Amino acid sequence: MEDVRLLQVLDDAVGAVRAALDVLDDWGPAGTRPGQYRLDLAADGAALPVLHSAGLAVLSEESGFTGDANAGLLAVIDPVDGSTNAHRGVPFYSTSICVLDAEGPLAGLVVNQATGTRYVAIRGGGAEADGAAMRVSGCEDLGSAIVGISGFPGHHPGWAQYRALGAASLECCAVAEGVLDAYMVVGRSTLYGWDYLAGLLICREAGAAEGERDGVDLVVRDASSRRPIVAATTALQERLAAEGTL
Repeated sequence: MEDVRLLQVLDDAVGAVRAALDVLDDWGPAGTRPGQYRLDLAADGAALPVLHSAGLAVLSEESGFTGDANAGLLAVIDPVDGSTNAHRGVPFYSTSICVLDAEGPLAGLVVNQATGTRYVAIRGGGAEADGAAMRVSGCEDLGSAIVGISGFPGHHPGWAQYRALGAASLECCAVAEGVLDAYMVVGRSTLYGWDYLAGLLICREAGAAEGERDGVDLVVRDASSRRPIVAATTALQERLAAEGTL
């Protein structure tokens, strides 16, 4: 599938999610499993038909693997990343989709569903926010870094400030555009591919350094959990990775 067509499919899926949320009266807990909201189920139900109709297999946080296991492209989607933010009215939640081919992340799209801001990357093609090229901040010094985190840190590692914003995909994009200097999992927290893969590709294309706190591959095609770090520079990423008890 050509890149332009692929991005159009992802945009259509994001639009379908927005339309489903706009007509949903009850965004509250679904009563299905802890942390799952009615908005998650509505968003998933809207996005999957769009992706399947384009011939993509899908791995979704809400419904697992669906579609043709032999399809050449796999869309890894969090229909609403930051669904607790969405339910509580915090305007920081997204639809995040990463398409994987045999080589890994090929295309990533993250759209803040509260503001409409669109972050996109194609492998080898750079990263953009609403059409403007993104680059990381270039921060190398932990003492001056603003770091986004998921989880509760075991100690203060010496960063200038930290933020816990509740939507990994958007926090990765904040690193890509230089709003945050790094983003990482701390304490006992873990993430899944649908949380961070699109943001990871966007970070890569914006020049960020990346790592996994346990040294394993960040690119997953199933429900395996990971502990990613993305940072503006290799020096900053390595400094954060060295904080083993963080």
